[in-house]
Amino acid sequence: MASRAAGAAAEIPHSGDDEAHLHTDNYWLLIVGIMLASLLQMLDTTIANVAIPHMQASLGATIDSVAWVLTSYIIASAVALPITGWLADQIGARRLFIASVAGFIMTSMLCGMAQNLEEMVVFRALQGITGAFIAPLSQAFMLDSTKPSRHAQVMAVWGLGIMLGPILGPVLGGWLTESANWRWVFYVNLPIGIISLAILIAFLPHREQARRRFDMSGFILLAIALTSLQLMLDRGGQLDWFDSAEIWAYALLTLCTGWMVVVHLATADNPLFNRTLFADRNFVFSLMFMVVIGVVMFAVMALLPPMLQNLFGYGVIDTGMVLMPRGVGVLISMQISALLMRKGFDARPIVASGFVISAFSLWQMAHWSLAVDQFDITVSGLLQGLGMGLVFIPLQVSGFATLPARLRTDGSSLFNLARSIGASAGISLMIVLLGRNIQIGHGDLASHVTAASGSMIDVSTIDRFQSLGDFVLGAIDLEVNRQAAMIAYSNDFWVMMWVTIAAAPFAFLMRNHAAGASRRS
Repeated sequence: MASRAAGAAAEIPHSGDDEAHLHTDNYWLLIVGIMLASLLQMLDTTIANVAIPHMQASLGATIDSVAWVLTSYIIASAVALPITGWLADQIGARRLFIASVAGFIMTSMLCGMAQNLEEMVVFRALQGITGAFIAPLSQAFMLDSTKPSRHAQVMAVWGLGIMLGPILGPVLGGWLTESANWRWVFYVNLPIGIISLAILIAFLPHREQARRRFDMSGFILLAIALTSLQLMLDRGGQLDWFDSAEIWAYALLTLCTGWMVVVHLATADNPLFNRTLFADRNFVFSLMFMVVIGVVMFAVMALLPPMLQNLFGYGVIDTGMVLMPRGVGVLISMQISALLMRKGFDARPIVASGFVISAFSLWQMAHWSLAVDQFDITVSGLLQGLGMGLVFIPLQVSGFATLPARLRTDGSSLFNLARSIGASAGISLMIVLLGRNIQIGHGDLASHVTAASGSMIDVSTIDRFQSLGDFVLGAIDLEVNRQAAMIAYSNDFWVMMWVTIAAAPFAFLMRNHAAGASRRS
């Protein structure tokens, strides 16, 4: 933990240094407008998931083809994210941000009006492209418009939207789908987006432009690598992974172009990303931790709703209410971590303790059974929210503390890209493990359901009861499936727990943020 002397130095910077990079006529209203835009974009990463079955019926799609409604959004967003910095320099960050929000509103409306699957996939891809720029630009503008001494607090506000969006998405999407129509999961963006757009047009400040050449080779290589990776992760489950030649092709493309991207970024005269970013130790470790956050937070949020609904019989609204305390935990711990950072405390033990708390909540979840009650689920979710909130703010502040303002947009786009890749990889990996462990668990449990197992029913003679016997066997098989699924979910939570524990010690390899701040003064 930082000494009180270092803390005081960080808390009261030199007056000349503690000035916002950009100035606006109404700071707090600008923050509201930026937050509405970022919350809108994060909501749409999950809000459409619960409406997929309704879209399938309405658009006349198959189970496999309707998945492209989600896949097209993810791939388009991942490909567009890396060019945020260059595009902001070319046309101006203010123009790009306003155009992105306006484009997101328009494409949301088009998604709601789609009459067939082809239109929906195209409109969702366009929505992913316009939405990709919102998160990095919102983070960069919030940092640029705020005094350095208040960066921790403003990142707590921004992080709250990033964390709460995926949690609120399924709840809001489920309620809109049940009470109105699946098209309203897109139409709901219009009133919120219009308010945000009006505020941004009125108060978003201009930022200095720095023209630079576009690294077309680097962008093409990175786009191929990201697209191949996303396609492999999204379609792997449908195609039985490496039993499919298509998945092998995606994997080879990802490895080859990924390696070429690394070589190109290291040797090119004008790379897509400024190499200064990767020379900053705190920024590089923050990127690694963002991958872990993406894996743990998004994978858990992908696993819990189907588990609660399929194994415990919760409705969509009940599921949302049980998961809501996770957001409360994030809200509390973000304010605590922001206060600690403002007081000059060392960020490293805060990040490590956040990972430990999250790991403890996953340990609790790994011990769940089909008899777990709402109280235990709520407590575990609250603890996990507390842990993630403690990690997020110090990570953001430390990662950007030593970066020049001109690199913040590029840095923010990389942060969001790392989180997106971590989320995609984590969700795909956990779903694969879930499916395989269900099969293994079912086989192991079924082998114990015999005449000699001591059960009340002699399964070896049950065929004498004909249709009634078939019903009983079906009921036994259903219960075996439920128990096997619960074991598989527990195994996934164990894996994520060990990933979180493994990440904690690496926090101490970062530089002390307070010391770094002192050196810059």
